[in-house]
Amino acid sequence: MIPPEADNESPSGPVADLPEVAPQLRGLRRRASLTLEAAARAAGLSPAHLSRLETGQRQPSLPMLLALARIYGTTVSELLGETAAERDAIVRAADMEPTAAGGWTYWQAGASGRGMQALRVHVPYGSQGDVVRVHPGEEWLHVLRGRLRLSLGDTTHRLGPGDSAHFDSLTPHRIAAQDPDGVELLFVHTLLQSPTATLCLGPTPGDMP
Repeated sequence: MIPPEADNESPSGPVADLPEVAPQLRGLRRRASLTLEAAARAAGLSPAHLSRLETGQRQPSLPMLLALARIYGTTVSELLGETAAERDAIVRAADMEPTAAGGWTYWQAGASGRGMQALRVHVPYGSQGDVVRVHPGEEWLHVLRGRLRLSLGDTTHRLGPGDSAHFDSLTPHRIAAQDPDGVELLFVHTLLQSPTATLCLGPTPGDMP
């Protein structure tokens, strides 16, 4: 957590002459579907302090920019209004190396550095089904194979092949396979900088990744 007045300290003091930061901060927060209060809480700031950053009345420190970039699912370069280099639009199957985290296996199905992260995920039976996840952003998932038990708040849904779900990630949610063979999903989320291991292992309610 970044202390509210961290931008007064050296060597991580204010980043000078950044006229583009204020509108970028507000625009990226709205793109992440976060209220001023939610974003400020995740960054360890008061809403009033974040509001002053968004209106240009205060300049953020570098640690604060790093924290906000992580929360908004972007990079410091984008916060500073810099144009990103052109990225390859195609992801080849041969480049999708499987990675394991928290019992899940996932394959990157989209290019890095985008505003959304796309994954193909295999969730084994009995893996992480009791972990509640809460984090900024939105999630969309589509069941490819098997059956999924998805809990959103106090409601539990059962999804089969071809079914999809699209929800706010600040809604406490749990994901579990219903079949012994597990379930395979296409999964898209808008929190670019959240490690996939965090998505698999999941912060507990009230925590922000």
